[in-house]
Amino acid sequence: MKYRFFLALLLVPAADGLIAVQGNAVATRSYMQEASSQAHTALRLAVAALSGHLNRYQALPALIADHDDVKELVTRPNDRQLRGTVNSYLKEINGLLKSSDIYVILPNGNTIAASNYDGPTSFVGENFSYRPYFQDALKGEQSRFYALGTTSLKRGYYFGAPVRIGGDIRGVIVFKVDIETIEASWQGGEYRIFVSDPEGIIFMSGNPEWLYAGILPLTAERLARTEASRRYADAVLHQLPAVQSELSGHRVLRVSGGSDREYLVLSHYMPEADWTVNVLADTGSVRTQALTTVAAVMLLLCLTGLAIAIFIQRRARLRERILMQEQLERRVEERTADLARVNTQIEAEIAERRLTEQQLRQTQADLIQAGKLAGLGQMSAALSHEFNQPLAAAKTYADSAALLIERGRTAEASDNVRRISGLIDRMASISRHLRNFARKPNEKLGPVRLDEVMRDTLEIVAARIKTAGAKMDIQLDGDLMVRAGSVRLQQVLVNVISNAADAVEGLDDRKLSVRASREDGKAVLTVRDRGGGVAPSVAERIFDPFYTTKGVGRGLGLGLSISYNIIKDFGGSLTVSNHPEGGAVFRIELALAGQTGREAAE
Repeated sequence: MKYRFFLALLLVPAADGLIAVQGNAVATRSYMQEASSQAHTALRLAVAALSGHLNRYQALPALIADHDDVKELVTRPNDRQLRGTVNSYLKEINGLLKSSDIYVILPNGNTIAASNYDGPTSFVGENFSYRPYFQDALKGEQSRFYALGTTSLKRGYYFGAPVRIGGDIRGVIVFKVDIETIEASWQGGEYRIFVSDPEGIIFMSGNPEWLYAGILPLTAERLARTEASRRYADAVLHQLPAVQSELSGHRVLRVSGGSDREYLVLSHYMPEADWTVNVLADTGSVRTQALTTVAAVMLLLCLTGLAIAIFIQRRARLRERILMQEQLERRVEERTADLARVNTQIEAEIAERRLTEQQLRQTQADLIQAGKLAGLGQMSAALSHEFNQPLAAAKTYADSAALLIERGRTAEASDNVRRISGLIDRMASISRHLRNFARKPNEKLGPVRLDEVMRDTLEIVAARIKTAGAKMDIQLDGDLMVRAGSVRLQQVLVNVISNAADAVEGLDDRKLSVRASREDGKAVLTVRDRGGGVAPSVAERIFDPFYTTKGVGRGLGLGLSISYNIIKDFGGSLTVSNHPEGGAVFRIELALAGQTGREAAE
């Protein structure tokens, strides 16, 4: 009972760690979905406000273009009295409509009348032939355009309409609408809202520091298209220090700079305005809520586990007392028994021996069961690690294929089915190699081709290498034969290469170098990473059982210890050192095939 009690105490932290990892993922996904729903409401409101504000002015340019004085002015642009009349009319209309500016342009691009004719930034005399809203209106279209004014240096949304005289277009009337009032309402709110153009440049934002920043790379092509229309005049365009990624199926944006913040991103494209409205929700509260929920669940589990442990301990103590009392009674009976009842004593001893044999058999059965459970745990960990990513990808492709079939996009759905088939082939390959780990447990040492073992190893660690983004550089003697067991040697290489991939994950240089050659009559295999190396204090204990430098839940500290003992069984050695140019180097020395050495079971 003592062993069961201590076994329960050891299993509780492991179970809590697994529940914490899975629970945090589930809680984060749930809270992210809730935050996405709330942010979607804010996005709809922002889009509705922008659409409503712009639609107020959509039909006005065509009405003013039909005004008799405007038509007369484009016919006689040099009539000063008529120009003054139109200027006063435009200024009066501009004040009533609370727009930014209204002005009349001739087909050559020159402005002949404007509502700000008497202001310091008058448009009269300016040429706007380079603006797309002028070019589209001159073709007879109702045009739209948003830009930073080259004269006023104020942002606005432009509506253009042709001025027709008979069947000819003699000029263009332009409305400029101020958008800063809507932008001001976004400041200080719960969400960060900004509007970006097709080139990914932020045109409107509740955060002034983000104006004219690019959320997409500012390539030469994008800058050239922006410069052609002079959309942002002389404003300095810059790259927003942000990285886009995915969290629990949602698009997130991590912005660095003064404060490193992560945001949930929701976007809506407005085709009439040709811009994209984006709403950003800070994910800090989501992560805090998820951690709080997991912490509460973990505390409840710990209390439950403690109560169970106390119950088991008390029950064990009670059984020990009963057993001690029975033993004491039996000893008294044995000491006070009559010598004449020797036969009875002999029978009692035989019964005790039988009981002992039964207990030994029970203990042996318990040990066998424990071994089975340990093997099952290792197999489950391997299967979970290797199958998790293909299964998640297959689920995503299957859901996507269902949606594509519903929309009649059967070609794309067929491509998804082919990808799912490829993932199944990959899982079958993984399963085949996992079966190899269980074969021939009593295999003796013998000649093993190092290149074949390395090929099988790369198939097993391919998913881990891809996840870490590492690149393999392998140089092996093609005919190098070592004295070992192929399966256990493969297990060692899987552990060492997986640790090397962990060491370079997230670094700029993620190259892993594997070299094998003959040195002093031995086969020497080295695996080098470009990570931070191994500290002296870590190198002294790195091959000890249960010693790990990884974070909680990412390793038990048994891989290198097991690998060390396997190589030792082969009559070789496994050491670690730091490379002069940086990174750690694991060195495996093995006897060449054909040399004498002690044998060990595979």
